[in-house]
Amino acid sequence: MKAMALKCYNILVLIFLLFNVSFYENVVLAQKNGLGASFIFGDSLVDAGNNNYLSTLSKANIPPNGIDFKASGGNPTGRYTNGRTIGDLVGEELGQPNYAVPFLAPNATGKSILYGVNYASGGGGILNATGRIFVNRIGMDIQIDYFTITRKQIDKLLGQSKARDFIMKKSIFSITVGANDFLNNYLLPVLSVGARISQSPDAFVDDMINHFRGQLTRLYKMDARKFVIGNVGPIGCIPYQKTINQLNEDECVDLANKLAIQYNGRLKDMLAELNDNLPGATFVLANVYDLVMELIKNYDKYGFTTSSRACCGNGGQFAGIIPCGPTSSICNDRYKHVFWDPYHPSEAANIIIAKQLLDGDKRYISPVNLRQLRDL
Repeated sequence: MKAMALKCYNILVLIFLLFNVSFYENVVLAQKNGLGASFIFGDSLVDAGNNNYLSTLSKANIPPNGIDFKASGGNPTGRYTNGRTIGDLVGEELGQPNYAVPFLAPNATGKSILYGVNYASGGGGILNATGRIFVNRIGMDIQIDYFTITRKQIDKLLGQSKARDFIMKKSIFSITVGANDFLNNYLLPVLSVGARISQSPDAFVDDMINHFRGQLTRLYKMDARKFVIGNVGPIGCIPYQKTINQLNEDECVDLANKLAIQYNGRLKDMLAELNDNLPGATFVLANVYDLVMELIKNYDKYGFTTSSRACCGNGGQFAGIIPCGPTSSICNDRYKHVFWDPYHPSEAANIIIAKQLLDGDKRYISPVNLRQLRDL
């Protein structure tokens, strides 16, 4: 009897080992065919549902958000748009079979994490004080803490040597952050007056860059090597800013855009410095500012009818005050609006932006585009 039990145990152990070896080989084979693990960090531009699990004022798991998201049958998932985010679209094009799972979701366990994890959070920023108006949000420091947990899980799944190889060679780290540090921190009328009195724009941007450098270096020390970093878009041109500042359709808020441009210049220099100083790393800069500004200025060229009015929202000339929700007015021609809501691009705009990041030239993505980054 004991001999039979021992034999059964040995067979089970053998099956377990064969399954795990086979799974890793299948993952690697899939990667060779163009698939890659995508680890996504940032704010509501790429949040795929983490804020669903927080007690926060910043949520998108209410209709009509997600109305064009086919994977959910048009139901809201926590994405702050009508369909797919830029992170979703890039993952699809690079051959990922599944969207990166939100870290806080119950199914973010086991082998599913080998296709990628999304840590992004609506309201999150580089600085820990950013987004406190929403009560809860996950800033970059905590997002990287969460990746530390994932990193240990991958060690357990693949073994330390294969895990390190997998992170360094087969994974892309995508980071879209910084806008909230201005919109929901430095420029916020109620909470940031003291900050603006005590900090000049130069000092605030310095603070952002120094924090961000430390955050990217932390990821590098956990074996991240392929990075794509989005700069801050033309935040002075979003429907919310145009509405509260009572601007005309073709006007933007000068201060907000100047702050974005100032930060973006420093970010470009910092990424060049990291490319020089961190051996084996490739930091790719996504020029989101110029990409989105091109859509805003020449919207009709891309088939849009407006780049100033939100499709879903309420309040003011551009439906730019109250966020998108069940009581919002919603446009009938969602694919003809650059902006889905007062803050975020529509899926139609995201498709154009993602295409440029994947295959565009150095005006918009440098030193290599995302398809080239994957194949390095």
